[in-house]
Amino acid sequence: MKVRKRKKSKGNIVLIGFMGVGKGRTARMLAEQTGKFAVDCDDLIESFANSKVKKIFAESGEPHFRKLERKIASWLEKQVHNTIISTGGGFYNVPNIRKIGTVVYLHSDFDKIVKAIKNHPNAKKKIKKRPLLQDLNAAKALFEERLPLYREVADIEITISGKSIEKIAKTICKKAGIK
Repeated sequence: MKVRKRKKSKGNIVLIGFMGVGKGRTARMLAEQTGKFAVDCDDLIESFANSKVKKIFAESGEPHFRKLERKIASWLEKQVHNTIISTGGGFYNVPNIRKIGTVVYLHSDFDKIVKAIKNHPNAKKKIKKRPLLQDLNAAKALFEERLPLYREVADIEITISGKSIEKIAKTICKKAGIK
């Protein structure tokens, strides 16, 4: 578990990690434990674009989606305080991520992520809404490519395998200094 010390930024916690690792669930649990609001970047993008992520990818492509992520990141940096922010799998790459808040990387092995998604009661819907998970070989290559980048940008890294969502949230609070 890595913890990088740096100046706190606006009280925000920014959860990063590969798609399907549980950033949204973790954000909701952190919100429950801390009383902070939780926002989801993909939901913000869908609201801003008035379109679903899958449709944005299909109709406008990944570069357009990444442009929308940067726009949301700029808004978060300027307007959002004391909030838990769950991000999409590629959000780690926005240039201002460290200005938004304390960056927490949720790590799990690729095979465990896929297994968790496939075992979820809503598995078909979860896989369908993730365009980059349609080809598991390509997704695994993407995971391996992103792994060192997640670790580079993170202030805190937490391995989530074998831990309850409550334990993960408590660990984040402890490492991030949230009471």
